[in-house]
Amino acid sequence: MTALNLSAEELLTTTRAVRKRLDFDKPVSESLIRECVEVALQAPTGGNTQGWQFVAVFDAAKRAALAELYRKGWAKYKEANGSVFDHAKKTEAGKARDQMVRVARSADYLADNLEKVPVLMIPCIPGRIEQMGPAGNIALASVYGSILPATWSYMLAARNRGLGTCWTTVHLMHEEEAADILGIPYAGITQCALIPTAYSIGTEFKPAQRKPLEGVLHIDRW
Repeated sequence: MTALNLSAEELLTTTRAVRKRLDFDKPVSESLIRECVEVALQAPTGGNTQGWQFVAVFDAAKRAALAELYRKGWAKYKEANGSVFDHAKKTEAGKARDQMVRVARSADYLADNLEKVPVLMIPCIPGRIEQMGPAGNIALASVYGSILPATWSYMLAARNRGLGTCWTTVHLMHEEEAADILGIPYAGITQCALIPTAYSIGTEFKPAQRKPLEGVLHIDRW
């Protein structure tokens, strides 16, 4: 493995959602994915339970089947939320508007080409989220807090190895069907995301445009 040797700050500020710059033609080895997951396993987890599971999908037929589920979900999402993108494109100005247009176009591109991505990584956690009962808020925080840090670590490790990734959740609209495709025991395991993973076309990424700190940081009170 040849690492990019990014500083910690470079890694954290330039790990982008990569869609249009995923290299569909360059194979990604299982050994490289294993390295990234080894890094992910060092992430914190609630109560040190280490309940995480990762399903790396290399098989072309299974990737194609997942891509079909993703496109079904994406069509539903756009039908329900497309106006959000349209409204933002009409109301935002300058760089903010341009950024929203790019995001919408790249999301469409990923949906159209998902089966071409060499590896689809699905992080999972034990239990069914919808069955957590009245303590839902703290339960959700604990459960997702035990898988999201590890998944982000996976994405950071991938970035440092020249791979591009993107956090997606649209396939979860058809989670049970995805579980059937992959042999995941749906009744006892929750899928939390689908992370397309491929070599990036070029490794230079810049920090993204974000809202000013003053609008999101509160000191001592809201």
